[in-house]
Amino acid sequence: MPTPAPGAVRSHSALAQIGDTPLIELRHLSPKPGVRIFAKFEGTNPTGSIKDRVARALVCALEREGKLRPGQRIVEASSGNTAIALAMVARQRGYKVCVVLPEGVPPMIADTLMLFGVHLHWCKPLAGMRGAIEEAEKLAEACGGVPLRQFQNPLNVQVHETTTGEEIVQALPEVDVFVAGVGTGGTITGVGRRLKRHNPKVRVVGVEPRMGERLQGLTRLEDHFAAPLFDLDVLDRRMLVGAARSLQLMREITLREGLVAGVSSGAALHAALREAETLERGNIVVMFSDSGWKYLPSRPWDAAQRDDPDLDEVHWW
Repeated sequence: MPTPAPGAVRSHSALAQIGDTPLIELRHLSPKPGVRIFAKFEGTNPTGSIKDRVARALVCALEREGKLRPGQRIVEASSGNTAIALAMVARQRGYKVCVVLPEGVPPMIADTLMLFGVHLHWCKPLAGMRGAIEEAEKLAEACGGVPLRQFQNPLNVQVHETTTGEEIVQALPEVDVFVAGVGTGGTITGVGRRLKRHNPKVRVVGVEPRMGERLQGLTRLEDHFAAPLFDLDVLDRRMLVGAARSLQLMREITLREGLVAGVSSGAALHAALREAETLERGNIVVMFSDSGWKYLPSRPWDAAQRDDPDLDEVHWW
């Protein structure tokens, strides 16, 4: 069988299964009859998260540009899902991976990455992900690795505009509100642009985790990390959600809808329910960015029931 061109994907390969995720109505969680809430369930991607889309797109782009050769090492900063997605894509395409992780990620993230044979490089928290991003750049230069740069590459936005956002428009043309985590800015910016091009009246709500002081590691206001790809013009509302509330709703999703969604899905659902209070009728699409299976061993909802403040010191998403 001939070797595929750089960036090409065989129809039956693992990479070909990325995307075309379902839009699932949350019939048991809608707070009123006239408001319907739909989850874009990214947990059906091969590694169980939306980051499969980004990892595939960025790696294939590096191949097309001639910046990656078989056996080279890819270096990236991540708190979890991108690292796992990159590990899978790299195994499929023949690359090594080194991931810079900030201290404070759930232990099962490191366990999963070690299963993939990823080299882990730990760093102290600084302004959320800022410290890890800076460390990844230094490490790539020192070891001759190729940086992925999910936080800076505009392709992160484009892939969500042309795939994730397009899938939503095709599945549900009548969207009134879109809710997603901010993260790198790629998902909310890309999907938000596509939805607003389809209907300028769509309301876009961004959700961010409420981080504890140790996790932020801030000493000066100017240290705060803002995702370079995040387009504020797309956003209509921004909401902070604590880890305890996110975890409580993560469990509620499973109990009431039978879906095992991740921690950020609980946070996004919280924002969606707040938005639902303002509507008499309408359709809300909420991004469930990953499945929740990898979080189960630590049973974080037990601590959430106690409203443990230390939960905000963990990079849950």
